[in-house]
Amino acid sequence: MELPSTQGEFTLERLGDDQLAVLFFGYTYCPDVCPMSLAVVRQALAELEPAQRERVVPLMVSVDPERDSLERLEEYLAFFGERFIGATGSQAQLEELADRYGVVWRKVEAPDSAMGYTIDHSSSLYLVDRQGEIQRRVLYSPSHQGLLAALRETL
Repeated sequence: MELPSTQGEFTLERLGDDQLAVLFFGYTYCPDVCPMSLAVVRQALAELEPAQRERVVPLMVSVDPERDSLERLEEYLAFFGERFIGATGSQAQLEELADRYGVVWRKVEAPDSAMGYTIDHSSSLYLVDRQGEIQRRVLYSPSHQGLLAALRETL
């Protein structure tokens, strides 16, 4: 499936045979889980050997297309590294991806918040190949060690 991304139309098939995407579902206005998870990805990438690092494509798919424009994603992801790609899509595309990876999210109205709403969402990281097959699922953790171990074993 092609999605609009911060690097043009993106599809996992663009990955090389030896590459993996670290796929994460979230949104840029997320107060805690998303920035923590993206920092974990950044830390894990920093500890890989340069040749291994080149084989990893960090990809965040926004589940908040109402607020997360490609410009917003690009600005947000720049805090984590220039290699991070942000993508989003239509509600139908996002639901198809969610079904494929077992991701859930729901909009939660927050009338007392300046944001108006938040989004509760799954927080796992997925190591996926160019066919979109999950090679590993890494549960949410504030430590990068689990992701780093999964990357080293999978690469």
